[in-house]
Amino acid sequence: MEKYIDILLNSYKGYFNYLINEILYWNWDNYFYGLVAISLVVWTLEIAFPWRKNQAVFRKDFWLDLFYMFFNFFLLNLILVIALSNVSEQLINDFLSFFGVQLVSIQLFSISELPKPIALLLFFLISDFIQWNVHRSLHMIPFLWNIHKTHHSVKEMGFAAHFRYNWMEPIVYKSILYVPIILIGGVNLQDVFIVHFVTIAIGHLNHANLGWDYGPLKYIFNNPKMHIWHHSKKLPNKYGVNFGISLSIWDYLFKTNYVPSDGRDIEIGFEGENKFPKDFITQELYPLKK
Repeated sequence: MEKYIDILLNSYKGYFNYLINEILYWNWDNYFYGLVAISLVVWTLEIAFPWRKNQAVFRKDFWLDLFYMFFNFFLLNLILVIALSNVSEQLINDFLSFFGVQLVSIQLFSISELPKPIALLLFFLISDFIQWNVHRSLHMIPFLWNIHKTHHSVKEMGFAAHFRYNWMEPIVYKSILYVPIILIGGVNLQDVFIVHFVTIAIGHLNHANLGWDYGPLKYIFNNPKMHIWHHSKKLPNKYGVNFGISLSIWDYLFKTNYVPSDGRDIEIGFEGENKFPKDFITQELYPLKK
């Protein structure tokens, strides 16, 4: 137990120092300024090419979503996710060692043995497909849907809505995503950094006030015109549509795609949203109260 407490404390200390360094010093793989740069670029595109022209630049809940963005990207990592990931990794290692198994021995292959472009593409595809399945589960399993409701409480779409999600949601995603990362092995920090920021850029664009679908590429990449229907209040089925995170190809392959018309002016949200809390703290506690 003392070992796990040490891991927990060292995780907090290490990430806190890392976060301060990110804010105070610039470097090529700086997460803080990378997020700020991507957000400013996409927000500028929203202002220059607004799809819903009557939507204010500082739309409904703009500041709440902006707070969510920085809280979930940085503070939530400090408070919970980093420490939980490190402790979970140690628990898995200890569990396997009890049976005389080492983590490296259960790897199916190592992507580090592949050429860099192929390794990055493979990591991106595997990660996105897993997250597509997790996203479907968030809509189909009642308890997980109560967690995911926070994200769907957005009433006007904009880039920062991408990061409006409950603190429990990344725990679900990262817990499941950790398993295939173990199995493929060879994933280094630089790979994660590149894929992570590609995903953030696509996610910001998907939620932005932009009427783009990327032409023929809409069958590969998720896009604003497709993702708006994922947030539609009126859906063709009980569980939802268009679950793609970065890629739309999974929805087209598994027949969960739905873009019946131009969705510019559709109402977004979910049935019963009038009973859903409006403030940050109550939204964070909502799944536990239910």
